[in-house]
Amino acid sequence: MRRSTLRSSKTFFFTSSSPTLSLFSHDSQLLFDLSLQLQEQKSVGMEVLCHHSPYCLQLDLGIERAATCSLKHHIVRRLGPVCVSNSRSLRIPDRSYKLSSNCHGTELTSLRPRRFRVAQPKAFTDSYVVGDEDGLTDISRTADAVPKITIPPLPGESNGERSAPISSRFWEWKPKLYVHYEKSGFSNTKAPPVLFLPGFGVGSFHYEKQLKDLGRDYRVWALDFLGQGMSLPMEDPTLSSKVESMSEAKNRPWGFGDETEPWAEELVYSVDLWKEQVQSFIEQVIGEPVYIVGNSLGGFVALYFAAYNPELVRGVTLLNATPFWGFLPNPDKSPLLSKLFPWAGTFPLPSNVKKLTESVWQKITQPESIADVLRQVYADHTTNVDKVFSRILETTEHPAAAASLASIMFAPRPQLSFSESLSRCRENKVPICLMYGKEDPWVTPLWGHQVKKQVPGAPYYELSPAGHCPHDEVPEVW
Repeated sequence: MRRSTLRSSKTFFFTSSSPTLSLFSHDSQLLFDLSLQLQEQKSVGMEVLCHHSPYCLQLDLGIERAATCSLKHHIVRRLGPVCVSNSRSLRIPDRSYKLSSNCHGTELTSLRPRRFRVAQPKAFTDSYVVGDEDGLTDISRTADAVPKITIPPLPGESNGERSAPISSRFWEWKPKLYVHYEKSGFSNTKAPPVLFLPGFGVGSFHYEKQLKDLGRDYRVWALDFLGQGMSLPMEDPTLSSKVESMSEAKNRPWGFGDETEPWAEELVYSVDLWKEQVQSFIEQVIGEPVYIVGNSLGGFVALYFAAYNPELVRGVTLLNATPFWGFLPNPDKSPLLSKLFPWAGTFPLPSNVKKLTESVWQKITQPESIADVLRQVYADHTTNVDKVFSRILETTEHPAAAASLASIMFAPRPQLSFSESLSRCRENKVPICLMYGKEDPWVTPLWGHQVKKQVPGAPYYELSPAGHCPHDEVPEVW
């Protein structure tokens, strides 16, 4: 049997070779008891392979296919519901995934720990059909056996392992511009650093699971982009020239004044600003090149940053990275066209933009609207998003949040497109890994396939069921 490590020493995928039958479970005692029962039936060549987690019982059957199927049904009767991937592989339900290859790369599909039914093999195929109570789905192939990955649970969920502690900090990048970030893995001084960049509308809190898990072995950082999360300004970037009462001044949203504070005169929440923010953070806070991971907008920024600073990047992982950003033309690339748009995200907001922002803001910050968006982007509705929901809602209550959104949406496009950044990374031989939630309604795997075509050597994974935020839906994969 061949065994390959996907992440550290805790994750494996197995392929079986005739005439063997492999069973996988986190319960080593169950496998041991089963091996004794099967030995009583005079099956030969059995051994239990254990390596932390999961456990595998490999049976060297030395018998014909019909006998193999008969033995399987015996095991099913003894163990109850199991997952069957092919005629020589059984899995005892836990948090497991199937791994299959296609022309684009590798597909990782979750098999949730639900009650599975086992059906007879289809005619002329070496396969079983597996599904839950709502229906059966064929997860095997007629030629090649589909290998699987068993993913151990995250630390602290059920296995008694301790999570890495997380520290929340602020770093003053420039006068009045404070960047919030979270860090874990303080004692792993010799481990490589990993930096996570968040998507639009969220922050470092969206990587809590990675900070707790990976922080046990690595040094891990996650930051909030300026204008988002907890990196919103700590004071109003604008002044009002009008005489206001105390209550009027207190209730006026920040950024809605008519004069700019000196420290905010050139402030625009753009991709180019975030690129500079990431560069300074790596140079001044982390102090060495990093592995950088970005989801959605964070993926765009990660690739854009790597294109300009390959010496600071050990590798880039894109998680459903948005393939474009910005509506207004870049003044350096399209100077004539950009003159048609006199305002490009600076402070204060023009009066017409203030009205538009107020109208849109009232709609998109309603709890029902936020919940609807989360239902769209999370394919697995069993994922607990209560904390994500509350943190997003908390951010919308910040007095600078509305004006910051306007600045982000009206900021000019970056100097390089996603494709141009990708080409530059390829020229500079920056390692790239692609991971996409298969059920993402916004950045579908089609975009990942396009990236794979442009960088054929990049590993490509599709995770299912997972949507726009695969790191939060299937955090065990990381």
